[in-house]
Amino acid sequence: MGSATELHERPLDPGAGRRLEVLEVQRPALVLGSTQAASSADPVAATATGVEVVRRRSGGGAVLLLPGRSTWVDVTIARDDALWEDDVAVAFHWLGRAWATAVRRLGVDADVHTGRPAENAWSRQICFAGLGAGEVIVGHRKLVGISQRRTREGARFQCIVHRAWDPVPLLGLLAIDDLERAYGLAQLADVATGLDLPSEQIVSALVAALPE
Repeated sequence: MGSATELHERPLDPGAGRRLEVLEVQRPALVLGSTQAASSADPVAATATGVEVVRRRSGGGAVLLLPGRSTWVDVTIARDDALWEDDVAVAFHWLGRAWATAVRRLGVDADVHTGRPAENAWSRQICFAGLGAGEVIVGHRKLVGISQRRTREGARFQCIVHRAWDPVPLLGLLAIDDLERAYGLAQLADVATGLDLPSEQIVSALVAALPE
């Protein structure tokens, strides 16, 4: 447990072998993707709501983390691991399959998105607005977001499952005007979903589904 800044600044050390870490933020945090401009966030709104703004080193759009309302899991593998894939387009698939198996064991009919990225007007700004290879869906809605940081030594996969999907607070923290925000509320209401279960239960199901 710690601040989002501290947790995202942890060094990537695949030398210790395959590793799963469960992380919890101490305060709300708007986490920008590695290529997003800092100006994507509204500093006034963030200060007013006590939200920390931080950038992660993996790609994708912004994610809002709320204490006790998300399950955040990092999975690290070394380059010499049997699960390693040189092709970035398929590197997420094994983990997506494990997540889908775990979610199905929890009673939710989930699948893995293995096609081309599904993008829209919001997906570069908001992680859960689009779909990437290996991410987990329920029907047409995204349930598990996965981003990746790769080095010459290994990879860290960062996974998020929300208890519930609500775009309102996230849109309120972006540097957009009221018209864009209203458009976003209409467009994003049904793009994602949540899993309202304790993190311990979700993680236990994932651990049991991971390949040996």
